[in-house]
Amino acid sequence: MIGYFIIGCEIAFWLFVAAGLSVRYLLGMKRTGIALLMATPIVDVLLLVATVMDLQRGATASAIHGIAAIYIGVSIVYGHRMIAWADRYFLYWFKGGDNPRGQKVYGREHANREIQGWFRHLAAWCIGCLFLYIMVLWIGDAERTEAFTGLIRIWGMILGIDFIISFSYTLWPRKIPLEKMK
Repeated sequence: MIGYFIIGCEIAFWLFVAAGLSVRYLLGMKRTGIALLMATPIVDVLLLVATVMDLQRGATASAIHGIAAIYIGVSIVYGHRMIAWADRYFLYWFKGGDNPRGQKVYGREHANREIQGWFRHLAAWCIGCLFLYIMVLWIGDAERTEAFTGLIRIWGMILGIDFIISFSYTLWPRKIPLEKMK
């Protein structure tokens, strides 16, 4: 049941974003659009409450419960960036704004952007793991929370792989394509 709720929260997040941008740009109602966009954190709170309630009723922690913590960490760190990304594309598609795809960077600037991205990933990992550890301590039963510690390890490995990839651009920067050099 909680799995469907998590999926529903992800859908609700993007529905709030789409509604906020549509109301803001297509209907010209800036304040209402901003209010809808600012409502996206409510989805995170609902997700956290549902997860805690399910665990409090005695459910064994599962990867689905852990994904809720991951979702919250990612949403806190990347939520504003995801909305800004959607805003740029919405402006491009519906209002004739600048093409967001034309803003690629190369060399040192690209390496710096990748490194900053890794630090954001680290922040999301820290927040998500904090929620996971709090739930582990709160439940107080290693068997019931084994899925959480497994998720922390898997996400830690993913973070390590992301570190290698992100920092590799420092040694081997992305080169400007020949057609852009002309």
